[in-house]
Amino acid sequence: MSKFELKLPQMGESVAEATLTTWLKEVGDTIEMDEAVFEIATDKVDSEVPSEVEGVLVEKLFNVDDIISVGQTVAIIEIQGGASEPATAPVSQPAQEDVAAASSIEQEIESVQEIVDTPTADYSSTDRFYSPLVKNIAKEEGISIADLEAIVGTGKEGRVTKNDILAYVENRKTGNVVASSAAAPSATANVSAQAPSAPAAVSQASSDVKVGSGDEVIPMSRMGKLIAQYMRESISTSAHVQSFIEVDVTNVVNWRNKNKISFEKREGEKLTFTPIFMEAVAVALKKYPMMNISLNGDTVVKKKNINIGMAAALPDGNLIVPVIKNADQLNLVGMAKAVNDLATRSRNNKLKPDEIKDGTYTVTNVGTFGSVFGTPIINQPQVGILALGAIRKVPSVIETPEGDFIGIRSKMFLSHSYDHRVVNGALGGMFVKAVADFLEAWDVNREI
Repeated sequence: MSKFELKLPQMGESVAEATLTTWLKEVGDTIEMDEAVFEIATDKVDSEVPSEVEGVLVEKLFNVDDIISVGQTVAIIEIQGGASEPATAPVSQPAQEDVAAASSIEQEIESVQEIVDTPTADYSSTDRFYSPLVKNIAKEEGISIADLEAIVGTGKEGRVTKNDILAYVENRKTGNVVASSAAAPSATANVSAQAPSAPAAVSQASSDVKVGSGDEVIPMSRMGKLIAQYMRESISTSAHVQSFIEVDVTNVVNWRNKNKISFEKREGEKLTFTPIFMEAVAVALKKYPMMNISLNGDTVVKKKNINIGMAAALPDGNLIVPVIKNADQLNLVGMAKAVNDLATRSRNNKLKPDEIKDGTYTVTNVGTFGSVFGTPIINQPQVGILALGAIRKVPSVIETPEGDFIGIRSKMFLSHSYDHRVVNGALGGMFVKAVADFLEAWDVNREI
């Protein structure tokens, strides 16, 4: 029997190491080809790592929570069905056919071993995860990265399995390949919140915390540690300043109530307030491009694209920030579809790594939980973040040519946190005022 080294595969162009989070198999367990052996996590991706061969797990080289570099051997698998000891008895004439059959089997074993040992083709240009076995088959069959991306996977979270790619190869030979308009959901879709590359330990606020007899000690999750570290680094990096403004969104509320049912029937999408707010922010960023910047040492980088991050709460209580790319180029229908799609896939852990990076400004909706306003922490390396408060019906003074009177209006607070190192109070205030003006001037007769 021979032994196979299961290594940590490349998980993306920028990923150099990962944390082993769970062993799915124990020493002595039988493993099928393409069956998951362990789970790993990076600052961008959580994923399972499958076996490229069938066999028995004989050795685990790392423990849970160990850091593993790409290419390191993680486990040893003993491959079943290797060549047996040579027979000592002379081979009789009737046994010649058996010898020929054995020779044929040995050639097949060598052929399979060559496939296993063949260096994996470089598919680092994609963030979709493929097992080394799938990559080897793709290389042997001359399947391009574009064709590989188009294969619809039947594995966990859309992962392309051995059977999927073999079926594709067979269909291609018979001319029955159907082009896919979009790649299947990536297996790297379990995405963690955008965070520093190395999950540094979170320092304790106090070293003398006492645990009582009835107290429960709950270890922080890996993502929780990353978020805590990232928030602390942001506070120590940026000089946070806040501006608050109250906005009358009565026209927006009335317009949405009038159009939400017809919009859902026509587009198959719910019309929430979020795409309206995103459009307002995109317009304001276009008007004040110095809010769409990053600070790089002693230089300011003014971003060409307006990519708005949309903070989304996850079912486990953690947070993730998918990004709407080129938000200023979307109409309201496109914005609504982008918001709904990213929100749904965030909750279902289906986001791809590219969908949580390159943000230039962030919006967070604290009103979802009833908060009136907040003081959000900037998402580095951006210089601003806007918190949307809850919309409330409140009595308000209404000015008319005939005089002032009290009426019931729908109002909310916008809370703007910005980096005072590069954004002064005037710019920070004018930006949030531009968002407010856009919302208050909303046309109740606008077509969508």
